[in-house]
Formats: sequence, structure tokens, C-alpha cells
Amino acid sequence: MSGKVEFYRLSKKFVDEKEAPPQVKQLEYYALAIGHHVGVVDCFSPVMNMAREEYLKWIAKLPQTEARRKMEGVVKWGEVEITKEHVRPLIKALTDATPTFLPEEKKWAECLLQLLRSIQREPAIYLVVRSL
Repeated sequence: MSGKVEFYRLSKKFVDEKEAPPQVKQLEYYALAIGHHVGVVDCFSPVMNMAREEYLKWIAKLPQTEARRKMEGVVKWGEVEITKEHVRPLIKALTDATPTFLPEEKKWAECLLQLLRSIQREPAIYLVVRSL
């Protein structure tokens, strides 16, 4: 199996000026507050990547929970979003599985845990995980 899996973090949002002209600044603030469907564009920054095969071995060590099924969705669907609803189950799954992780997997887990904690502090942040 070839390819890689990449994690992206929402880095900023902006309103597409084509859909929200400058003369309607209130619309821009409103759009940023409510999110998509009104010309809001999310910008993502890559934060972590690994070979797809390594990713599969890593997530196979997670307990058989909804968190693991979420992470397996990357392979099944090609992409998953991790939002505030996923934070607690993922933190628990990663924490429970940490003793079984290899050194590199522990680094990935710590990176993901830091990202999940940032979502806890600011729920508007989310992650996208893609299979490339």
C-alpha cells in the first residue's frame, strides 16, 4: 500500500470577496461568526504526515471505540474532519493506547493530543485528516 496521510489544522478563515463585497462589512463579520455557505473560506496548514501504512499500524493500536472508527474513516472515505465533538473520545483512545505505541507513534500521538487540546480551548478550530 502506498501513499501518505496528512493532518491539517485550520489556520484562518476569510470571506471570499466575490460573494461578500467590501461594502457589506457586517455581512463579513456575520459570515465569520456562522461559518460556511456564505463565502467563508477555511485555510489549512499541514501539521503532521506519515506513510499510509504507518498510519494504519498506528491507529490499529487504538481501542475498538468510536474514536478508532473515526480515524479509520480516513482510509475508507479519503478524508475526515476532527471537530470539538471528537476531542474527548480521541484523547481517551490515544491516552489508553500510548503504552503500546512505538517511539515515532508516541510523537504522533503527542502532536495529535496537542492539536486536540487546542480544539478544547477554541472550538472553532478543527482538523482535517487526508489520505493522499
